Amino acid sequence: MERGPVSPNVDIGSLIERTPGVHGGRPRIAGTGVTVGRVVCWYKLGLSSEEIAQRVGHLSMAQVYAALAYYHANRDAIEQDLESETIEAERLEREHYLSRQND
Repeated sequence: MERGPVSPNVDIGSLIERTPGVHGGRPRIAGTGVTVGRVVCWYKLGLSSEEIAQRVGHLSMAQVYAALAYYHANRDAIEQDLESETIEAERLEREHYLSRQND
């Protein structure tokens, strides 16, 4: 039985990275600007892993699954990050609204 070309093994840990100064140091899919939190938000909206990979065409299924695995392994920290982002977004929205009222 002849086999096709063998793909090199990928270290799962290499699929997620943190870089100070990029997305506030939040975990993201290596080599991309897609944060684990963004993938989790789509997942919570009901998108399947396949739909997430299709939505962001440059992501592989392995990358999406790695992001979701990272989330499930670090749920408390990711949920805290998402809550902080929500609070900050609401603050900025209020600030913008108030500045428009004062114009």
